[in-house]
Amino acid sequence: MQERAPDSIAQFDERLMDVAESLPKRLRQCAEYVAANKDRIAISTVAELAEGAGVQPSAFMRFCRILGFSGFSDMQRLFRESYTAGWPDYSTRLKNLRQKAEGSPAALLAEFVDVGRVSLENLLKTVDSKALGAAVEVLAKAEMIHIIGLRRSYPVASYIAYAFEKMNVPAMLHSGVGGLDNRNAIRANDVLLAVTFSPYAAETIEMVEAVGRRGIPVVAMTDTIVSPLRRFDAITLSVSEVDFGAFRSLSATLCLAITLSVAVGTARSP
Repeated sequence: MQERAPDSIAQFDERLMDVAESLPKRLRQCAEYVAANKDRIAISTVAELAEGAGVQPSAFMRFCRILGFSGFSDMQRLFRESYTAGWPDYSTRLKNLRQKAEGSPAALLAEFVDVGRVSLENLLKTVDSKALGAAVEVLAKAEMIHIIGLRRSYPVASYIAYAFEKMNVPAMLHSGVGGLDNRNAIRANDVLLAVTFSPYAAETIEMVEAVGRRGIPVVAMTDTIVSPLRRFDAITLSVSEVDFGAFRSLSATLCLAITLSVAVGTARSP
């Protein structure tokens, strides 16, 4: 018997989290793409969303039915009804910019500025203020903050380490250089700050799992509700970035990283 379709975006998010872990690879790609791009569902075709997820439209249709919808149009209707008022039509504006760009660096700059602005506007919607406060409290009490963020997350992790160094906050950046993760340096009174975004770094997830088994607190910065970091008992800060082609804006992520770093440094000040 097919599940009843979600009646709200909140129910949609809950259903997505419930089914994501059990999905096969292609449908999991659909779940990750949808979770990161919910603002595109109301104005995109199933072919466009399937292309973004890297799957065939038929796979995307199966994904819709698994969530309880009769098909894509049924799922799209939920988002159109929920977002009719004040819909941020940035996708249309970006499309127009691309058409007018003619390879101009200035037009390209305008596009990146626009996706960065939208990412920053979304940040206040995705970050739970209670979780942010809890993260600052846990990090401020740590004897040592261990930071891991690899691949596309590395610039964020390294900036946090830099900020902590400037504010005299004891911190260690785990970079994985030479294949060494230095997890044995993490002690009982320390905290792990893990940063990873789709496609999630396996090394980061493995360290979070290993540290969690030892009962050491973990603060996670990640993107969507289907992030594998949500499987663990971690204080999770969600940040959603808008993609532009093959590139992802880091505007909101770095804003959150700066906020977290300064708040922790301030909380530790005598």
